[in-house]
Amino acid sequence: MALSADFEKALQIGRPPNIKKLFPNSKALIVSGKVVDRAMTAKGKAIAMAANGRNIFVIKGVLQAAQHANCPVIIEIAKSEGGQKAYCAVNYWNMARIVDALCNELGITVPVAIHADHYGIKNDKDLEEAKIEIPTMFEAGITSIAIDASHLPDDKNLLANLAINKFIPKWAGLETEVGEIKGNQGLSTVPEAKFLIQGLNAHEIFPDWIALNNGTTHGLEASDAGIQVGLTAEIHKALIPYKVNGAQHGTSGNSSERLREIANQTATTKANVATALQMISWGLEVNDYGNAQLDADGNFIKVKGEGMTEEMWAEMVAYANEKGWKKGDYKSLNLPFENKLLAQPIVIRDRMAKRVEDFAYKMFAEVLNAKDTAPLAIAEILKAGSFDLGAKGTQIEDPAHWSAATITERAKSLNGDKGPVGNFDD
Repeated sequence: MALSADFEKALQIGRPPNIKKLFPNSKALIVSGKVVDRAMTAKGKAIAMAANGRNIFVIKGVLQAAQHANCPVIIEIAKSEGGQKAYCAVNYWNMARIVDALCNELGITVPVAIHADHYGIKNDKDLEEAKIEIPTMFEAGITSIAIDASHLPDDKNLLANLAINKFIPKWAGLETEVGEIKGNQGLSTVPEAKFLIQGLNAHEIFPDWIALNNGTTHGLEASDAGIQVGLTAEIHKALIPYKVNGAQHGTSGNSSERLREIANQTATTKANVATALQMISWGLEVNDYGNAQLDADGNFIKVKGEGMTEEMWAEMVAYANEKGWKKGDYKSLNLPFENKLLAQPIVIRDRMAKRVEDFAYKMFAEVLNAKDTAPLAIAEILKAGSFDLGAKGTQIEDPAHWSAATITERAKSLNGDKGPVGNFDD
């Protein structure tokens, strides 16, 4: 396949230094998350899928769908999924290698960002470990990161973001978060979001995205409450001067109609999809927006002839039952069964990826309005003449008003309800 002159030029100048070092002869256009964000902004009312690559079939299917839809895509993994205590075989340190290999194998010519999602910082110990761990992740090919200190009080959240920022390359995509993702409890507020973004701005840190607790959950959507579009739009409007877009977490289980509302009414340019893609790759019955369906006995429904073999699924269910796992724990099957899934015949492996491809393409083309945005992403690279697109925002806040002591004092005026305490990691 002949490659366009623009793609060839973007390949020369658009790959960050860590990617060029790791894959010097690659034809995969792995880019900063900033590139994907800018492409969605350029089109307007468009959202990039950030697909959590819990297994190689998800990654392969999403890449093929992105190529078909001619749109850039983000492949990501969260700390719980792919950190040091991972429940997936795909992790922070091998994800870029998997993506690069697949892009070259499949002839993928759309830009792809490699995102470390939900890099959680819950205490001082986590913060100190992050100063060592985050550089290793960028050395392994990460090109974008979400710092999630939302579990902490507002002042500690901001201070953790400030402390860790010097370990993140300036060219990398950057996401920050306010409010833990815990459904309709502990919802984020305008003052909390402004506090975080203003404090970062004062220190010349300009995130590409902010994630909110706007009513959604991780994993299986248990109710029809879902994303609160009005709240999201209100917070995004308040942040317009700071030029930060939204990252929507917990997309699985929300209807296509609601996701279209998010695209049309908010400044969201990134939507995380995790559980739905996992279930689809396995061959489970899902509704039209990816929520796994249960039979009358409360069990997942395996669609015969789709996804993995029926024998493999029976083995996975038996394993989960032996462990006493509930339905929300099935994600932990990823690590012990990755090699077993890879050992299936190619016709089975291909249909696992194809099922993901079909779902993801529909999301790109009919829900997220991302179709044909790859040229816009490449145009952003060529316009910048570099892998580093620079910041969207500029310093507005006075750093003198945002010292550590002032931050702690300012936070006392924030009265947001943080919701119940618990483990809300995906």
